[in-house]
Amino acid sequence: MDQPAFPGRWNVSDPVLIAETFSSRIWKVRLGDGNTAVVKDLKPFDDVEDELRGAHFLSWRDGYGAVRLLGLDGKRMLLEHAGETALTERLNADGDRQATEIAAEVMARLHSPSTNPAPADLQPLAERFDSLFRKAKAEREAGTTSLYVEAANIAERLLANPHELRPLHGDLHHDNIMHGPRGWLAIDPKGLIGDPGFDAANLFYNPLDRDDLCLDPERIVFMAETFAATLGQDVPAILDHAIAYGCLSAAWHAEDGNAPDETRELAVAAAVSEVRSLSS
Repeated sequence: MDQPAFPGRWNVSDPVLIAETFSSRIWKVRLGDGNTAVVKDLKPFDDVEDELRGAHFLSWRDGYGAVRLLGLDGKRMLLEHAGETALTERLNADGDRQATEIAAEVMARLHSPSTNPAPADLQPLAERFDSLFRKAKAEREAGTTSLYVEAANIAERLLANPHELRPLHGDLHHDNIMHGPRGWLAIDPKGLIGDPGFDAANLFYNPLDRDDLCLDPERIVFMAETFAATLGQDVPAILDHAIAYGCLSAAWHAEDGNAPDETRELAVAAAVSEVRSLSS
């Protein structure tokens, strides 16, 4: 692969391709001061606006709870290097509860007040739920009662009565929380605005290969209690956000024709719903 030509004003050198996904190429580079940074080079794809909103979210956070955005050039981002250790690795080494507590600490920093005005282009949470609402509508019209319908009703209630409105990371999970020289930091935000409870929801479904954890009622309760304390909400509200998010994720998989992952997300959502039915 040819060496990329990054903007001269960034003064970066020695690019090494460290990852390539459907949406981007990730390069590790050296800054002029000798420190390491990352360039995220976006490809043309349907959700590129998510990534650009995420860049604006990082600029707004200015390094507090998340990596710093060091430069933006079209669809290329120059980012602080967050470190080499993902929260998944800490979970595997030291246990799930410690990982959950770390995630809560990062979440608290991400949702702390800022004196800077929030980006104007953050996506309203209601728009994020379009796929779930379409799926539930189709099932209602077919006369089907399902978890999709229940989750859509929950999402509509949450959206109508948010605990508060804040800029959101939008994709907070164990592989988007990294440890490096500045401690634990979030990476790869989507840049949404809505109820902070949404940022807790994805963590119930991760790590993706640990259904022994994700289906465990005791783990679900511990997460809900931890995140409720972090966000100043009650446990049932956090569980409701988790149910709504899981069925939204399942609806995305259904749109992609990915039946195994749809089934998996619905199974975890059902486990969360069972715990929710026992909470006051």
